[in-house]
Amino acid sequence: MERITATGGEWVVGCLNRLGVRRVYGVPGESFLPVLDALHDSAIRFVGCRHESGATMAAEAEAKLTGRPGVAFVTRGPGATNAMAGLHVAQQDSTPLVLFVGQIARGTRHREAFQEVDVARLFGDVAKWAADITRADRVPEMISRAFHVATGGRPGPVVLGLPEDMLRDDATNITLPKGFAPTELHPGHQDMIRLAALVDGAERPLAIVGGSCWDETAVTAFTRFAEVRGLPVACAFRRQMLFDHAHPYYAGDLGLGANPALLKRVRDADVILAVGSRLGDVPTQGYTLLDIPRPRQTLIHVHADPEELGRVYRSSLGIAATPRAFCAALGALPPPLRRRDDGVVRAAHHAYRMWSTPPETGPGAVHMGPIMTHLQEVLPDTTIITNGAGNFATWVHRFHRFRRYGTQAAPTSGSMGYAMPAAVGAQLACPDRPVVCVTGDGDIQMTLPELGTMAQNRLPILILVVNNGMYGTIRMHQERAYPGRISATDLTNPDFAMLARSYGAFGETVTETAAFAPAFARACDHVEQQKGPALLDIHLDPEAITPTRTLSQIRAGG
Repeated sequence: MERITATGGEWVVGCLNRLGVRRVYGVPGESFLPVLDALHDSAIRFVGCRHESGATMAAEAEAKLTGRPGVAFVTRGPGATNAMAGLHVAQQDSTPLVLFVGQIARGTRHREAFQEVDVARLFGDVAKWAADITRADRVPEMISRAFHVATGGRPGPVVLGLPEDMLRDDATNITLPKGFAPTELHPGHQDMIRLAALVDGAERPLAIVGGSCWDETAVTAFTRFAEVRGLPVACAFRRQMLFDHAHPYYAGDLGLGANPALLKRVRDADVILAVGSRLGDVPTQGYTLLDIPRPRQTLIHVHADPEELGRVYRSSLGIAATPRAFCAALGALPPPLRRRDDGVVRAAHHAYRMWSTPPETGPGAVHMGPIMTHLQEVLPDTTIITNGAGNFATWVHRFHRFRRYGTQAAPTSGSMGYAMPAAVGAQLACPDRPVVCVTGDGDIQMTLPELGTMAQNRLPILILVVNNGMYGTIRMHQERAYPGRISATDLTNPDFAMLARSYGAFGETVTETAAFAPAFARACDHVEQQKGPALLDIHLDPEAITPTRTLSQIRAGG
């Protein structure tokens, strides 16, 4: 342990440095100037974003890909409220995130001072813990606790307020924490033996993997477990990087608009092994695939937070363990006494392959099916794909075949605007890997200023804007529920390619399918030469609202 005399602001930076933080995201504010000054001479990089929601989403994406807590700094009042969007993503996606909020001076609290907010009350329903650090000598204690709370059990966001006068206080002889490792919750031996017996005795078993607290080693171990026991594996919503889509045991993903064949497989399963997933609204298709509270299927539920076990579904076997620790324990199980017929997994994978083959044509001059096929052919398996929310994301989730862990950053919270800042966090966290941001014309305009963050930092990010001139998902629901009565879903857009060029980035518009491949090659050449981001504005016919149904068909009730 090291003892140092420093101000509260210097302690904040010193603690983060000792805890292994090398990058923080934020928008500068006068409320935490001592922290900004301390960062000037530290090894920690401050990544200046254009909006607080972008900063928290970028930090969340980095945490999602690395498993280490993301860190963001915002100022009080509007800065804090702007950051709420990223906090909600971290909450629903179970991502460890620590947000620091510059605060008013301690002596002016409870007077509604300039930009005053109560951190504990404002963030209480979203954060796992929210508090102000009111004394400089408690900075190490509070930050250490924040990191452990953010990563413990079900990971999530923590918010710490930093009163501006506390950051200037002197603090002497404080113990500085060093290093950090999340606490792992390990399964019991008898529970693992019972699990193996239930899986091995099943005729129609299915595994569902999701949630957080995974790593590449855990994914490999679970894949081996599935192979040994002939177990088909599905991924929960926007957690497709947890199983190789080319593996013959992959059954597909339980997302929005899931494969009907997979939904039938869930309903017909006699044993379901759910690892990491909360089995929330989307994977269960609005809580319809499993009966509440007792599913008719034998449910084995593995989750890092004991409070999640039985919260909605009463399992036949609940195991409180992190996916990392649980998967490590799988290797100690004895081999099955009998080998299940491989026809079960072959049929599941065949159904997935049929469902995930892109259509070759569609309405208009630009067809997304061939574009998705081209991307699959040219992108390395290590490519990280980020996306926000909208019908455009269906093209990624249904047709892109993820092969590796750590290649997907997408919000299970369904937050629009996530794609752009997530790409920033992904590229900075994994600088040696390609990053492709897939966004829609409505989605991108939620956080479009982060294009400036990319350009200023010369980040080699490929941006694909699927542009159909409307909020596609809402329009789809609108046409289904109120045919022909359009309200508030049309968009008048800027020239996205020209806007990219105005930032000094590469920008090109794609108006026909054959033009995409050469344009994409030019965009790749731009980023590979380290010239910064490249954007392709893909003009999609509004009729191509989904891969299988047109807008007119939906309007007509087809």
